[in-house]
Amino acid sequence: MTSSRHDGKTIHDLVGVGFGPSNLALAVAIEEHNTLAAPDHRVNALFLEKQPAFGWHRGMLVDGATMQVSFLKDLATLRNPTSDFSFVAYLHSIDRLVDFVNHKVFFPLRAEFHGYLEWAAARVADQVRYGAEVLAIEPVVTDGRITAFDVAVANDPVVHRARNVVLAPGLTPHLPDGVGVTTRVWHNSRLVPNVAGLDPAGVRTAVVVGAGQSAAETADYLHRRFPDAQVHAVFSRYGYSPADDSPFANRIFDPAAVDHYFEAPEQVKRQLTDYHRNTNYSVVDGDLIEELYRRVYEERVQGRQRLHIRHATRVVEVREDPEAAHVDVEFLPTGKTETLRADVVVYATGYRPGDGLALLGDTAGACTRDEFGRPRLGRDYRVVTEPPLDAGIYLQGGTEHTHGLGSTLLSNIAVRAGEILASINDHTGPSPAAEARTAPRPRTDTAPGPVTSSRQG
Repeated sequence: MTSSRHDGKTIHDLVGVGFGPSNLALAVAIEEHNTLAAPDHRVNALFLEKQPAFGWHRGMLVDGATMQVSFLKDLATLRNPTSDFSFVAYLHSIDRLVDFVNHKVFFPLRAEFHGYLEWAAARVADQVRYGAEVLAIEPVVTDGRITAFDVAVANDPVVHRARNVVLAPGLTPHLPDGVGVTTRVWHNSRLVPNVAGLDPAGVRTAVVVGAGQSAAETADYLHRRFPDAQVHAVFSRYGYSPADDSPFANRIFDPAAVDHYFEAPEQVKRQLTDYHRNTNYSVVDGDLIEELYRRVYEERVQGRQRLHIRHATRVVEVREDPEAAHVDVEFLPTGKTETLRADVVVYATGYRPGDGLALLGDTAGACTRDEFGRPRLGRDYRVVTEPPLDAGIYLQGGTEHTHGLGSTLLSNIAVRAGEILASINDHTGPSPAAEARTAPRPRTDTAPGPVTSSRQG
């Protein structure tokens, strides 16, 4: 399925919008597929990313922070255990595999895993255009049917035509209503670069809002980076809730669990999500909870407390003047309110999934939706559409309602990439045009094993 020409334009088998870990895993799967495929079965793909270079939550690459998933849940291993795009292959390539083995950990440093993602992205760079913000996806109509899409990019006269689009819009930082970003008030997604721009001597008080992993990591980071500052962690729970990462609970992230979830009735889907929200949402790694408590206790023993855990408390209002932010907080059991004068206020209040279908404009009307207005999807992550739309629309993200809790996490991206690629191959088929065939790109590395999928047929 190499590129062919239509009206003077290259027709890609797929154009991916966004190039975070999900579409990176798809690019890796395509790279491995094309290495072994016959010329007329190779997939021509283009990924468009608005960032100038690959980056994944760079603002939270705090020193010492570790991943919450096993290194084996990388871009390829669960799809193809022999892949040379695995995290283990990355460590081997930089001569750190033996050291990692001796470290005896399943959860690498977040900065280390980001290095792995950058390494993989560099190896498939020929599939990606950075600095390419997608403005719109327009239908291409042939004989009254939508057979392809034209993808328009800002500041680029070239329109990219594709038989399929794979939308991975990522997550958008969420702030409570009425809260705006200023020089003193941020979302934690900008934590590391914003802290780097501050004079430690000028930060006397910092307030962190939120009860999840990112909030706890932010409180820990500010407490360590500003050794003379008072750090107030504000959340409405009575304490940080530990994440359930026990082996049986973690089965909710298994590839087989996606099958079970997809086929379950709506009521069962809701039950499973409610039962297992404590594996991922508003929960904190147990070791970090213990460390923060140890630090609070030690400071009380020493008579110099800097870390304040303001449980059962909510932020009522934040006001700013030229000198500081003034944070009104209410202790919920008594209703008592006090004001904290803060130099920094960080909201670790989560993210919201982007709406990839919004780029489709009026064409989105052909995408069917359930009774709650959510897009209907097939098991292969292909949006269920109505005639005359024949071209494929796939979602990577915003699929939790159909495919379960793992949809927003790294756990299944390798397997999901294989499933999407298999679906595109099944729907598109090999290119019949001999003149469209291109020679395989020479490779100097070791060819990986075959592409596999958790679902057959």
